[in-house]
This record gives sequence, C-alpha cells and structure tokens, in this order.
Amino acid sequence: MTEASPKRFRQADIAARAGVSVSTVSRVLANEPGISEDVRRQILKVAEDLGYRVKVPAKSAPQTLALIATNGVTGGLSVFYEGIVEGLRSEAAQQAMPFDIRLVREAKATPEIVREHMESLGAEGLFLVGIDPGDALCGWLEESRTPVILVNGTDHEMRFDGVSPSNFFGAYAATRRLVNAGHRRILHLTGSHRQTILERIRGFEAAIASVGGGEARVIHLPFESNASFEAHAATLAALAEDAGFTAAFCMNDFVAVGVLEAVTEIGLSVPKDFAIVGFDDLPCAEMANPRLATMRVDRVAVGREAIGMMQFRFRHPAAPARHVSHAITPVPGGTLDEGQRA
Repeated sequence: MTEASPKRFRQADIAARAGVSVSTVSRVLANEPGISEDVRRQILKVAEDLGYRVKVPAKSAPQTLALIATNGVTGGLSVFYEGIVEGLRSEAAQQAMPFDIRLVREAKATPEIVREHMESLGAEGLFLVGIDPGDALCGWLEESRTPVILVNGTDHEMRFDGVSPSNFFGAYAATRRLVNAGHRRILHLTGSHRQTILERIRGFEAAIASVGGGEARVIHLPFESNASFEAHAATLAALAEDAGFTAAFCMNDFVAVGVLEAVTEIGLSVPKDFAIVGFDDLPCAEMANPRLATMRVDRVAVGREAIGMMQFRFRHPAAPARHVSHAITPVPGGTLDEGQRA
C-alpha cells in the first residue's frame, strides 16, 4: 500500500485557521502594507504551524527622524534648511526609507525630548539638522548607540557621522577672491556659536594670513532683532568710511545684503569703494542690487548625502565615524570686481 503524501496547505487553510479573509493572508504573505502588526504576526504564526512555506520578505528600512533647528527669531524653518529638507525628503523617498521631520529649538534638544520624539515615531535613526548636540545629548546618543547623522554639523571628537558644506575652505576661497581683487583690509561679519560658522571664521583668518600686508577684523553681530543689526551696521559704515576697510566677507547672504545697504547709505560705491562677498547663495543674493557675489552651497546635495550615510550606518553600526564635506563654488556678482588683480 502506497503511503499517502502529506497534505499541502493553501492560503485558504491559513485564512480559515486564522479567522481572516484569503485576501488578507495573500497581502501578508506578499509583505504588502496596510495590515496591523498583530494580524500579520498571527497569520505568519499559523502559516508556520501548518508548514506552509513562507518566502521571507526583505526587511523594511528602519524609521528615521530629522530634528531640524528652528529659526531663532521666527520659530520657523530657515531658508537655508529648506534646500536640505528637499534633499532629505527626495532621497529618502528614492531609497524607500521611512522618514519624518520635526522642528525643535536647539536649546530644547535634550536627551529626554529627543527620546520622546523618536519613541513616538518608532524611529531608529536620527538626523540632527543644524543642531550641535550638547554634552548630555552626546552622552545619551553614545550610550544608546543611536545611529545619528549631523547634517550641516561637525563633531570635533568624531563620535558621530556628519555631512556639511566645506565651511573652512569655502570661507578661505571667498576671502581669497577679495584678496585677489586687490583688497588687503577686510572685515568679516559673523554672529553664531555654531561650529560650522566658527569654521568660516578660521577660513577667513587663514586666507588673510596667507598674504603679506593683510589686515583682518572680525565683527560679531547679535541677531536678536533687526534693530541690533542696524546698530552694528552703523559701526560697519564707520569702519568702511573712516578706518579704511575696503571689503567684507560675510557669514551668510542675509548679513551681506545688510552690509550692502549700510555702505551704500553712506555714499560708497559698490564694488569700486567697497566690495562684498556673501555665503550660501540664498534667494536674497540674486535679488540684491547689484547681484551679490557669494559662495554657493548645494544644500539639496547635503541632504541627499545624509540619507546615504544613514543607510551605511544601519548596515555597518560598528564602523568608524565619517565626516563628508561638500565643495562650495563661487558665484559672481556685482558686489565684487574680479577683473582686477593685485
């Protein structure tokens, strides 16, 4: 007598045993979205008990969260970070990486608040965008082994991955543009505690030191209100008119546009009497009259790079931290005559 072959169970058998429809079983076995995790686990358990061969689906990418620094004055997203968000969103969608964004003030980026944001989304990876983590947050990130990418940020101890514009070399190149145009007494207007901005100061100072007879002065501006900037703009005008400074490299284009207004109001001709170079190539640079000479940061590319770095970190959690710097390119404008050479 021939031994009967074991029964081959079908999806209908799984559905009957699990108390769900055949279509629900089919969707679970195909790893389609829209099924609760409890139902999914129940169906997979029944299939396993019945000996039904289930093709193991590819593991979905972990959920990620981007915490982005809000604008200190308006509480909204700064123009600079809009491009980075575009790059993050588009590359995350391209790579099928679950991704969400939340705004937070940098002072509020404590371990407790960051953990709360991540747990509410079930996020496993974290992007800190425009946020330099404090000691407490750094300690928690290390202890919890949270995959983190600093976007437009730098960790001097290289504990965390990061991607940013090449701020030092971009500032160096911006200042050398002024030097090459014949300027030797050059101002740098800045006003932020962030490491990325401090790197621009160092790049400025290194460029001045690279030529003989150069004189540099760094002016630190507060940005609590427009009135405070206007007061410092008056100081700038005095430096340009009375102290003989003939050019300014500015930490960003917003500051550069303010400088342009200040020097033109006292009757100086730009760029003949006073030259200006900005940084970032924000929309205001193109709208200025004359068009602002500046340095272009590819903010979309920075966002895209961050997604790739997170994917690498998920695959290689024990790999040494990396920092990627993106090149910054000069943009010509009417605030600098680059035809002249020293």
